[in-house]
Amino acid sequence: MSKRISSSIIVVVIVVFSALSLSVYSAEKSAVSPKVLDTYPKNGSQDVDPALKEISVTFSEPMMDKSWSWSYEDKNQFPRMTGQPFYSENFTKCVLPVKLEGNKEYIIWINTSKFQHFRNKVGVAVSPYKFTFTTR
Repeated sequence: MSKRISSSIIVVVIVVFSALSLSVYSAEKSAVSPKVLDTYPKNGSQDVDPALKEISVTFSEPMMDKSWSWSYEDKNQFPRMTGQPFYSENFTKCVLPVKLEGNKEYIIWINTSKFQHFRNKVGVAVSPYKFTFTTR
């Protein structure tokens, strides 16, 4: 009978340990900052068509809806917005409708140390990312 009790205790300990390990893994995974995977136009582009109507940023995971920080360090280098930002269906790409000028350098921040509204679904912010391009 004592073997039977011992076996039950071991099984319970293993189940509890497994559950704790899973919750620690989930908490660690959700605490990792989402990453910027791509921008449109490509970050650093030098010959962007000024007729382009939308710029965008693509993230490594789905982001929180209606939450973004398209920011600037110099307002004169930020594109004129022609509408509100919006996310793609899977919330991994945020689009900003814009009107660009010719022969101009644009510097845009995706989050800053002060503004961090680009966040994943569990609330972890994207690290600040500098996005630049120049129109022809």
